[in-house]
Amino acid sequence: MRQFEQGAKEKRPTLRAGRQAADAIHDGAPEDTTAAAIAADCMGGHVMTIEAIQRQFQASVADTVELASEGLCRYRVFTPFRLEDGDHLAIVLRKQGDRWQLSDEGTTLMRLTYDLKERDIQQGPRNTIIQTALGSFGLIDHDGELVLDVPEGRYGDALYSFVQALLRVSSVSLWSRERMVSTFLADFRGLITALVPADRRTFDWTDPQHDVKGHYPVDCRVNGLARPLYLFAIPSNDKARDVTVFLHQYENWSLRYRAVGVFEDQQEVNRRVLARFTDVCDKSFSSLTENRERIGKYLEDALTGVA
Repeated sequence: MRQFEQGAKEKRPTLRAGRQAADAIHDGAPEDTTAAAIAADCMGGHVMTIEAIQRQFQASVADTVELASEGLCRYRVFTPFRLEDGDHLAIVLRKQGDRWQLSDEGTTLMRLTYDLKERDIQQGPRNTIIQTALGSFGLIDHDGELVLDVPEGRYGDALYSFVQALLRVSSVSLWSRERMVSTFLADFRGLITALVPADRRTFDWTDPQHDVKGHYPVDCRVNGLARPLYLFAIPSNDKARDVTVFLHQYENWSLRYRAVGVFEDQQEVNRRVLARFTDVCDKSFSSLTENRERIGKYLEDALTGVA
């Protein structure tokens, strides 16, 4: 990437080249046709407008930001910001119709697939983080290409937002499995809190008669029903095994309940572990992210006595 950028600076017409070409035209000297044509066609002949864009970039982001022409109405944006592997962010400023936009040309999400499975990016906690980052800074995902239209005259603000969004999206690959589990459990609690009234739910419930030491907890018990719901958040094989043991123990205690398992991603659970779990669980949802509405409907029906 650094070699690519060095080559770009050496081979592509820069802003300075464009200005010199324009001055040469006025002085009657031979023109640098490539740089001059780029400036004239994109900016209506006002070469300084491109320079003004670069000054905005430098004022809003960093003094070292540079633009290098890559053709008609297209500029590579060089910033000092690097990813964990040392490569710089890939950013292009280009004109689309009558508007300017910033684009990563598909590189940011593509790079995530080097370390993550594609489905981990398209669903689950990581996808939530990505979508939140894009929404916060106004970026659009066009089939994997991240794009931001530049508001009228606000080039510096646009680049600042674009850089922040790319850095935040790129950081997803660094999140540990433990942090992902923590996010999933927080999402689970948040969903149940929003759907079930406070007087009808108890998180981390244990049976006061049979489980005084709290060895067999229920992630959330929904009460006020003929058979209370025992809700479990399941992010891993280990949790699926634990819950299977818990449910067998509840049966030994002759407890009346309906068990509901909510997986982070059921596809990640070992088939044998999953088979044993489904033998003792009344209802399960393969993914929290993809089944929010179904979970909501299920709980609503249970609370109103429909289910």
